[in-house]
Amino acid sequence: MDLTTVLFSFFGGLGLFLFGIKSMSEGLQAVAGDRLRVILEKGTKTPLRGVLTGTIVTALIQSSSGTTVLAIGLVNAGLLTLRQSIGIIMGANIGTTLTAYIIGFKLESYALPIIAMGVFFLFFFKTKRINYVGQVLLGFGLLFYGMDVMGDGLKPLRSSPFFIGLMGDVENNPLLGVLIGTIFTVIVQSSSATIGVLQELANQGVISYSQAVPILFGDNIGTTITAILAGIGASVAAKRAATTHLIFNLIGTAIFLPLFLVGIFPKLVILLTNYIYILIPGFEGTWDTLGIKLQIAQTHGVFNLLNTFIQLPFIALLASIVTKLVPGEQDVVIEAKPKYLEPRFLGNPSVALANASRETLRMGKMASDAYENSKLYFYHRNQQNKQLTVQFEDAIDQLENEITDYVLKVSYGKVLTSEQTDQSYRILQVIGDIERIGDHATNLVELTDYANESKFKFSEQANNELMNMFERVQEIYTMSLEALKTDDIALSEKVLKYDDLIDDLEVYLRLGHIERLSQGTCHGSYSATFLNIISNLERIGDHSVNIAKYTLLHRQN
Repeated sequence: MDLTTVLFSFFGGLGLFLFGIKSMSEGLQAVAGDRLRVILEKGTKTPLRGVLTGTIVTALIQSSSGTTVLAIGLVNAGLLTLRQSIGIIMGANIGTTLTAYIIGFKLESYALPIIAMGVFFLFFFKTKRINYVGQVLLGFGLLFYGMDVMGDGLKPLRSSPFFIGLMGDVENNPLLGVLIGTIFTVIVQSSSATIGVLQELANQGVISYSQAVPILFGDNIGTTITAILAGIGASVAAKRAATTHLIFNLIGTAIFLPLFLVGIFPKLVILLTNYIYILIPGFEGTWDTLGIKLQIAQTHGVFNLLNTFIQLPFIALLASIVTKLVPGEQDVVIEAKPKYLEPRFLGNPSVALANASRETLRMGKMASDAYENSKLYFYHRNQQNKQLTVQFEDAIDQLENEITDYVLKVSYGKVLTSEQTDQSYRILQVIGDIERIGDHATNLVELTDYANESKFKFSEQANNELMNMFERVQEIYTMSLEALKTDDIALSEKVLKYDDLIDDLEVYLRLGHIERLSQGTCHGSYSATFLNIISNLERIGDHSVNIAKYTLLHRQN
C-alpha cells in the first residue's frame, strides 16, 4: 500500500469517525432536549451527586466536552457555583470512558446495516424524535465504519522505520507520549476520537500497551482545550471552571504516570479487572482474555475513576487553586433560580398567581439590568458589562420557562375565576415581552462587538444621538415596569404616548444618518450597524408599550 492510499484511508476513516461521534452526540442531546440542563442544575447539591450527574449526562450524550461546556455555560449564567461545576467535570471524565468501551467491542461488521437503519429513520419518517434516533444510529454506524477504514490505513505503520522509532522513543520517554496525546487531542478536539485511534493502532499491532498508556494520559489533558475555548469571553467563574478541567487532568497524569513507570498502575488495573470479572456470575474471563482495545478502554476507565476518587475530597482546594490562577474581581452573583414560585401554593390559585406576578417583576428588573449593561458596554467597552448582559439574558430565559410552567400548573385541573384567568394570561404575555427585551440587549452587545472588530467609530453627533435614544428607551421601559407593578392606568397611558416619541426619534436618527452619509461625514461601512442599533432600541420601546397595554387591559377587565 503506497503512502497516498495510507493517508487517504487514515484521514478519510478519521473523518468518518469524527462525524459519527458528532452525529451520535448531537442526536442524543436532541432526544434529551432541555432536560440535560435541568439535570445538571438539580443534581449538584453535594460533590458526589455532582460527579454522578456528570457521569450520567456524559454517558447519555457521549461527549465529555459537551457536558463540560454545558456546565461552564451554567456557571456563566450564575446557575451553578464553581464548586458544583467541579463535581460535574469530574463525572464527565468518567462518563466519557463509555465510548472507549463501545469501541472496544468488534462491531465493524455490523456498521453498514446500522448506517442503513439510521438513514431509513432519518429520511423516511417525519417525526422529529425518530429522526433523532436515526441520527444516533447513523453516527454509531459511521463510528465503526470509520474505525474499519482507518484500521486499513494504519496497518503499513507496523513496518515503518520512522513510526517504530517514534514509538520506541515513547517507551523510553513516556513524557513524549503524553505530549503526542495532548497535541493530537488539541487538534482533533475529541478525546473519544484520539483514544479510538489509539485503540485501532494497538489493534493493528502498531503500538504496544506500554506505549499506548502515556499517550492515553495525554489524550485526557488535550480534551480540556474545548472547555478552555468555551471559557474565553465568559465570566471569571466560568473561566475558573474551565481551568479546573485542565488542572484536574494534569494532577491525574502527575499522579499516575510515575505509578505507571514503576509498574504499579498496570498491576492495579489488572487486579481490579480480574476482581470485577470474578464478581460477574458465569463469567470466566480475565485481563489476558480481553482484546487490546478493551484493555486500553479498561485502563482509561480505571484512570478516571481513581483520579476522581483521589481528588473528590479536595474540591474546595481545587477551587482555591484556580481562584488564584485565574485572578479577577468576584463576579456579581445573579440569582437565576426563581424566588417566589413556591410549589406548595399551587393549590391556591390566588396566592400562586400573586407569587408568579412578583417573579415576573423580578424578571423585568433583570431585563432592565441587562439593558443597562448593554448600554454601558456600548460606550465603555468594559468586558464585565458584556458578561453581565449575557448572564442576565440566560437568567431571563430560565425564568421565562419556570414562570410559564408554574402558571400552567396553577390552572391545570382547576376552575379559575375570570380575574385569575386574566391574570394568568397577562403574566404569560408580559414574560414573553420581557424575554424579547433581554434578547435585544444581547443584540446590542453583539453589534458593539462587530463595531469593535471592524475598527470603526461613530461620529460625535451619531454618538450623542444614540445616547439620547438609549436614555429615552430606558425611561419608557422603566415606566412600563412601574405601571405593571402598581396597575397605574395614567402611567400606562403615558407609556403609550411616550412610544410616539421613540418612533419619531428613530425616524429622526435614520434621516440624520442618511444625511451624514450623503455629506461624507460618516462612513458607509458602519451604516448597517448604526441602523441595527436604533432598530433594536425601537423594538425595546415597542415591547415596553405591550407591557403597558396588558396593564390597561387588566384594569379594564
